[in-house]
Parts: sequence; C-alpha cells; structure tokens
Amino acid sequence: MHIPVLKDEVLRALNLKANGKYLDATLGFAGHSLAILDETEKMGKRGEVLGIEKDEEACSFVKAFISENKIRGLTVINDSYIHLKEVAEKQWFKEVDGVLFDLGLSSWQLEKSNRGFTFQKNEPLDIRYSIKDKEGLTAEKILATWPEKDLIKMLKRNSQEKFAKPIAKEIVATRNIKPLKTTFDLTEVIQRALTKAPYQQKLKSKIHPATRTFQALRIEVNQEFASLKQGLEKSLDILNKNGRLAIISFHSLEEKIIKNFFKNKRKEKKLKIITLKPITPSKAELSQNKRARSAKLWVAEKI
Repeated sequence: MHIPVLKDEVLRALNLKANGKYLDATLGFAGHSLAILDETEKMGKRGEVLGIEKDEEACSFVKAFISENKIRGLTVINDSYIHLKEVAEKQWFKEVDGVLFDLGLSSWQLEKSNRGFTFQKNEPLDIRYSIKDKEGLTAEKILATWPEKDLIKMLKRNSQEKFAKPIAKEIVATRNIKPLKTTFDLTEVIQRALTKAPYQQKLKSKIHPATRTFQALRIEVNQEFASLKQGLEKSLDILNKNGRLAIISFHSLEEKIIKNFFKNKRKEKKLKIITLKPITPSKAELSQNKRARSAKLWVAEKI
C-alpha cells in the first residue's frame, strides 16, 4: 500500500475521537484512512472513514484490499472532492469530525499508471487522474492545439516557470514538424529549448528542467487549483463544530490557496488556525521517504 506522508502528524492533527467520522478527500491507496482506522483506542469500534478518490484504478485496488482483508469502517467512493458535500450527504455522512486533503501524487501514479505523470519514464502524455471521460482534456491535446501565448500563460500560472517563453516557442516549432506524443518527446523539447543561448547560461537549478512544465500540465489537465478552492469551501459545510481540517501541500501555489482560505475564514469567524507555521516531515521520515521532503501540513478547526 501507499506510504502516507506525515502519518503521525495527521493523526494528531485530526484530534481523533471515539466513534468519530472522518472524510479522506484524496483517498489514493488509503494510507491515511487505514492509519485512522487503526487508531482503535481513540476511534472506538464504530469509527468510520469515507474516502473519495478520483482515480478509478486506485478505487478498485482499495476496494479489493479492504474486502480481502475484511477491513471495517472504510467506504470508498470514486468521485472528485469538488463533490465531497454531495457525496457525504448521499452516504449519510453529513456531520464529520475531520476532513483530510493530501494533495500529493502517489508512488503508483508516478511509477505504474502509465499516464505520463513523470518525465523519467516514456509514457503517453495523458496526465489525467480520472480516465472516465475518453474525450477529456489531456496534456497531449494542450501541447497540440493551444496557441503559444496560452502555453506561456499556463506555464507561468501553474508552475511559475521562468523559461515559459522559450519552452512554449519550442513546443510550437516542434509540433509543426511532428506531434508530441510521449513524455520523452516533451522532455526533449524542453531540454532543447533551454540549451539554446542565452538560456543555457541562466539555467541553474537543482531540479530537472522539465519538472515545472509537467507540474503545470498536470494542474491544468486536472483543474487542480479550481478544484481545491471548491473542495475547501465544501469541507466547511460538512464539518462539525470543533471539527478539524487538515491539508498536506507540496508546492507554494497550493500553499497560497490554503493560506488565503484559512485567513478569509478566520476573518469570517468560521475557522481557528491551528498551525501558524506548517508542520513538516521529521528527519526520520525523510530518511525513509525522500518524496516527503516538500510536504507541509496545514491545520484549522471549525468554530
């Protein structure tokens, strides 16, 4: 199963209570949800978790896992967290004691999904969490059809890419000769764009030059920022008084949305911010899971 980031910190942040109800808005492979249910001394025998997951394959895996292992108390729903209020009401899960958002990719999505989430493997340029909609927007469609100016805006908006202009220009020039079909096609274009003068001299970074472009495409394809804003708003509609909202972010643009949401709801006297500074992984966790290095946990409580 997926190793959950900041597991112990999340369990403390949610302030688990006997027979509590908790909603995992980004179930993934159920790492956090199973950890919550494992806290039997705090949760009691009637504690429940409702898990919402957009990825159909992840849902199927978790359902099979809980069936085979006879795990009680976890309900899995294949949907987006933008519908979390509607899902919760349908499942008679209207009043919950905690809501969790883990905004990171799972190891499975990077290593096994074959959807192009990583530039380290040669895969189709899909980058969708859900593949239900066969005609839905994909990274390949964006790269094939969007005007250069829109590609530039997207790269700047979704990843603060400093080299948006040369990357977009090279994408358009390349697609006029041959289509970009795979992650390696795109990575090659980015590297070619940034090895041309004067960008070659300016390119000094610890991260791979394709990192921000892949992030920007993933965010655009899945409408992550708009979805997060909707999901956070709806989480307050189902939280009990003193219920906890815990969010794990992985980059500054997510952080900005979370911090603005917390500040606005504090002004409206709907939330009390618990973490004035985000909680970060311990040295012990980082030694076991390097992917946790950028994780930050933000916690607030409903007033």
